[in-house]
Amino acid sequence: MKNISFSKILSLLVMLALLAAMALTFTACAENEPETTELPEVSFTVEVTKADGTTKSFEVKTNKESLGDALLDEEMISGEDGPYGWYITTVDGEYHKYEEDGKYWAFYIDGEYAVTGVSQTEPTEGALYSFRAES
Repeated sequence: MKNISFSKILSLLVMLALLAAMALTFTACAENEPETTELPEVSFTVEVTKADGTTKSFEVKTNKESLGDALLDEEMISGEDGPYGWYITTVDGEYHKYEEDGKYWAFYIDGEYAVTGVSQTEPTEGALYSFRAES
């Protein structure tokens, strides 16, 4: 049997210790990385009733956190930031601003007048969101 020198054994042990330290460092870093979880995609209907009484329906699929973000991405709505949240002025290309023409876009969720704005509303699978031009 060949004799292994003390310095070779010591070098081998130092290398193993360094490898173990590196493995622990990588494991700790991997555990601290924030998880990026994508929201599940949901499908819902948006119904728009314009000032002339015509109604149009759209099917939308999204994984956005808010209905407002989803509809902005679809270019279905636009508006401005107001003191109470997002103030919708245009829906499906039709503009209304109460201060200018006495009409506004009323927002409904499943047929009920919404108590939240589009920015605070989380899209729900199968829901019906409606915008109606009202005086």
